[in-house]
Amino acid sequence: MSIRNGFFSSESVSEGHPDKLADRISDAVLDEFLQHEPSARVACETLLADQCVIIAGEFKTHNAELFHHVRECAPLIVRHVLADTGYESAATGIDPERCEIQVRFNHQSADINRGVDRQDGAMGAGDQGLMFGYACDETPELMPAPIVFAHRLVRRQAELRRSGALAWLEPDAKSQVTFRYEDGRPVAIEAVVVSTQHQADVDAEVLRSAVSREIIDAVIPTSLRAGGYRELINPTGRFVTGGPKGDTGLTGRKIIVDTYGGAAPHGGGAFSGKDPSKVDRSAAYMARFLAKQVVARGWSRRALVQLAYAIGVAEPVSFLVDAEGSTASQNADIARLLSNEFDLTPAGIVQYLNLLRPIYYPTAAYGHFGRNDLSLPWDSVPQTAATSDGREGVNRHAPNPYAPTP
Repeated sequence: MSIRNGFFSSESVSEGHPDKLADRISDAVLDEFLQHEPSARVACETLLADQCVIIAGEFKTHNAELFHHVRECAPLIVRHVLADTGYESAATGIDPERCEIQVRFNHQSADINRGVDRQDGAMGAGDQGLMFGYACDETPELMPAPIVFAHRLVRRQAELRRSGALAWLEPDAKSQVTFRYEDGRPVAIEAVVVSTQHQADVDAEVLRSAVSREIIDAVIPTSLRAGGYRELINPTGRFVTGGPKGDTGLTGRKIIVDTYGGAAPHGGGAFSGKDPSKVDRSAAYMARFLAKQVVARGWSRRALVQLAYAIGVAEPVSFLVDAEGSTASQNADIARLLSNEFDLTPAGIVQYLNLLRPIYYPTAAYGHFGRNDLSLPWDSVPQTAATSDGREGVNRHAPNPYAPTP
């Protein structure tokens, strides 16, 4: 998607947001399975409400004892995630030690499994579906600028909360950043919205002043602020009740936050709680990897990739590359080059990206893409501007105004 002229906004949420809590719990369960059995099949969903956590799903392991082990230790995983996120009591959002936890684990349907573990030995796709990947040269992360800055704001909130620098901050928070685009390039930030949960005794104006100074000023460079730049901090004036006490949480309800902030399409399938046989996750990671290849190799400033699969079928039913500035014929050539270079079957993706590892819990907050703080295989693309067809590459030596503030 190319934004030519006008305003575009993206949002992010903190690790303490109820939906992100659900994602984190689901991925913590996934990692526990993969830690013991890399080939485990996992589809874990989490629902949070006031003082209540329900985790459910379908699982398949070669070791029956592992299924029972994770089911038995699931409450401990939940309590660890809640505490690790910063929740200490029912008053702050949920009490890790006293909340009700329900576990509803089932075995994976044999009808689904026969499509994945096929009789011919190949791995079929775990479901039908379409997945998108996107990359652009707006930021060093090859991500759209609005979502990058939105993530930085809530990450900064979490850093100050965890360090105690702003001791009255609580775990639940949201951010939103609006950029103005001209001729397809982000040129200025028009508005920033930050809503953060806080302790009851902090004055609203003290909070707004501290958030502006310690969070927003640390993330949003003055040089990027438009003439009519606005900050909206806790617009309702009070945000004491947060976490699952303030709103329910559900796995997979923040898929735009997880990906490109709305700057590119989303196939609809969530990531968290799913093992890599689910192409909702693994093929979306591969699509991002391929889109980054297009931009990093200098073939285009923006690239959108779509992959689609049928349940039980190994080869994708379709593969599309839409590189900005390329003709339909050139896009087809790029797709052919990439499909010849990379195996796009589920097994090929899993092997190439080395996905059968417990690496997913950290991805469940602050996005799955453009993560400089994590070594994620789908984002590890050599930043080369070399091309094979003589097309102009991306200039990676020019100063980038969207780099993080030192």
